[in-house]
Amino acid sequence: MRVGFQCEPLVKEKITHTQLVKYAGASGDFHPLHTVVPYAEQAGFGGVIAHGMMVMGFVGQAIGNWFISNELSKFWVRFQSITRPGEIITVNGCIIDETEDRWVCEATAINEDGEVKVKAKFEVKK
Repeated sequence: MRVGFQCEPLVKEKITHTQLVKYAGASGDFHPLHTVVPYAEQAGFGGVIAHGMMVMGFVGQAIGNWFISNELSKFWVRFQSITRPGEIITVNGCIIDETEDRWVCEATAINEDGEVKVKAKFEVKK
């Protein structure tokens, strides 16, 4: 692999309300903004929203598909926008730089309209 190498995109299935409830149970994050439609509507969100950490997990899953997971040495993310049920998230990644012993990479999680949900930067041992 070399600088500019594009990783195979990871395309997730459409996010469902059931998935959010399951993620709440797995993560312990039961904030009603993620699971209770009337609460999220009253809060001004127009409905429930996905856990940001779930979308970050999609990026982590992609990195695990692209590289040997025990070679991941650094992983940073920046949340960009809200994700809602019904959206299909695609994670794209590429190598942007390299050192003698590591690849420096970027990844983005986007919806089908190209709206960026999460930007990530990570390093992987060669």
